[in-house]
Amino acid sequence: MEGMLSWKNNMVNSYSRKEDLFHVIHKIPQGDTPYVKAKHAQLVQKDPEAAIVFFWKAINAGNRVDSALKDMAVVMKQLNRSEEAIEAIKSFRGRCSKQAQESLDNVLIDLYKKCGKVDEQIDLIKRKLRLIYQGEIFNGKPTKTARSHGKKFQVSVKQETSRLLGNLGWAYMQKSNYLTAEVVYRKAQMIDPDANKACNLGLCLFKQGRSDAARSVLGDILQRKIPGSEDIKARNRAEELLMELKAMQPPLELSDILGLDDDFVNGLELLMNEWAPIRSKRLPIFEEISSFRDQLAC
Repeated sequence: MEGMLSWKNNMVNSYSRKEDLFHVIHKIPQGDTPYVKAKHAQLVQKDPEAAIVFFWKAINAGNRVDSALKDMAVVMKQLNRSEEAIEAIKSFRGRCSKQAQESLDNVLIDLYKKCGKVDEQIDLIKRKLRLIYQGEIFNGKPTKTARSHGKKFQVSVKQETSRLLGNLGWAYMQKSNYLTAEVVYRKAQMIDPDANKACNLGLCLFKQGRSDAARSVLGDILQRKIPGSEDIKARNRAEELLMELKAMQPPLELSDILGLDDDFVNGLELLMNEWAPIRSKRLPIFEEISSFRDQLAC
């Protein structure tokens, strides 16, 4: 009798361990809630449409709304339903916690980019940058935990600022506002340089007809003077852009190039003038940023 009970207990424990391992491998929470069913449909069954149905049920039931809304928007984007995802976030983010708002903003930025909503993308990035200026990002902490390809890592305020400025520079590029894009990219590189933003800066300079400056920036990548230059994708892109520079004639007329976004630049200058004497809530990273117009004069 004792042997039978021991055998049953071993079977139960073995099943439990396998069940736990299944959830760990597939990164699925345990339980039988709508959110768990949504993640199972998304990650195990590979049925995004079914996942969206369960995500909606989770949101309406108040079941892990923070994660359900964000995950649903990501799945919708994969299905080319970005417009619907944008409306979902705008309509239901009020049900989410304060801590979730930053992640939802990041998803919105990607959705705006996917839909070609450049003005909305610029406005949202500027709003996020203002939160950084005010020391209110990351809930007041110097770093946050991020996840990419299943791996967790720490992101500093410095890195986040540079990333947002890189996104802002690309958005201005889409509007052919190359002067503002250049200034933003240069600021991003001052804060936390990387090869990808350097490639975009090189492209931006070429669009202004400044081929020599573009070659200099791209050459720094090939000479591995910039962090991230060892990445083969960045090096290949730099080489491709240099080949395009050789093959294409720079534009002869610059009259179509839009000027600086004066309101944005002037606003930053005013804010930076405010930050200098104040150190209570301001983040030290912004003391590294000189004025935008000084950079253009160089």
